[in-house]
Amino acid sequence: MKARNAAFTLVEILASLLFLAITVPAIVGALGLARRAAEFTERGSLAGNLAQNKLNEMLVGNAWQNAAQPGGDFDTDFSLYRWQMTTQAWTGTTANTGTTSTNTTGSGTMTELTVEVFYPVQGTDRSVRLTTLVGSTATTTTNNGATTTTTGASSSSITR
Repeated sequence: MKARNAAFTLVEILASLLFLAITVPAIVGALGLARRAAEFTERGSLAGNLAQNKLNEMLVGNAWQNAAQPGGDFDTDFSLYRWQMTTQAWTGTTANTGTTSTNTTGSGTMTELTVEVFYPVQGTDRSVRLTTLVGSTATTTTNNGATTTTTGASSSSITR
């Protein structure tokens, strides 16, 4: 009786090569998609943090009212990101009636302050927008010729 050698047949080898030819491109494509999604998420999260920091910087000491530049770049660590600040009189919706009104009456004026951070992902510019309301004049006090104005901020939202 003749001894049989243990080996793969040509059909088995061709079948395994066909399987690899189908699965490897799918796996590589999935890895590329996961990398792009991770980059998008990381840059968006960082842009949100930068927007929040810039908005807080503008709110401290009412720097938003004295800002010489309504936008610009961040330092060299974040050179891909740029920011822009806009202000406008607040237009709000009354919750009970659903009507829209512009709050522009004298001492109760609210200002909508928006900081938008732009960043590139895969050759496309994306942005994160952070908005808050700032009370323009809440309290004015005069004491021996010195005038102090206190302002306040409330209600913020983030949009991607």
